[in-house]
Amino acid sequence: MSPLAAMLIVIATVAAMEGVAWASHKYVMHGFGWGWHRDHHEPHDKLLERNDRFALVGAAMSIAMFALGSPWVAGAAAWAPGTWIGLGILFYGVIYTLIHDGLVHQRYFRWVPRRGYAKRLVQAHKLHHATIGKEGGVSFGFVLARDPAALKRELRAQQEAGIAVVREALAD
Repeated sequence: MSPLAAMLIVIATVAAMEGVAWASHKYVMHGFGWGWHRDHHEPHDKLLERNDRFALVGAAMSIAMFALGSPWVAGAAAWAPGTWIGLGILFYGVIYTLIHDGLVHQRYFRWVPRRGYAKRLVQAHKLHHATIGKEGGVSFGFVLARDPAALKRELRAQQEAGIAVVREALAD
């Protein structure tokens, strides 16, 4: 496989992972996986959350792709793109960790952005956390963030329709 093809696979995988993350957040974490995800939406002072298990799922996906692409593991049946897909999943995991856990939830460092896209990411995710419980909600992605004003309008509409219970701070 050419270096250009490998690089394109890595970039395409990183981009595709935002869609995978959005869908798994909306339909798994806020669905049957709520038992793992719930503590992420509730105040606590623990170093780790049950929600962190989802990072292990992502790591397992990356490792599985590395194994599928490795001649050392799969022998002659190795599928070369697997290595580069595994690397793309790994890169997305690093980006996710820095943005979601680091920037938004400040688990690793303290910095509050005052403007620009970083501020938009933080605002969008704070609006995601504005709901109580797993029903309704907005902004299920982690790297791409819609306009916070539009997200706020969507939350109000969900609240008025009885779909979501919104925390008092947003209800004003």
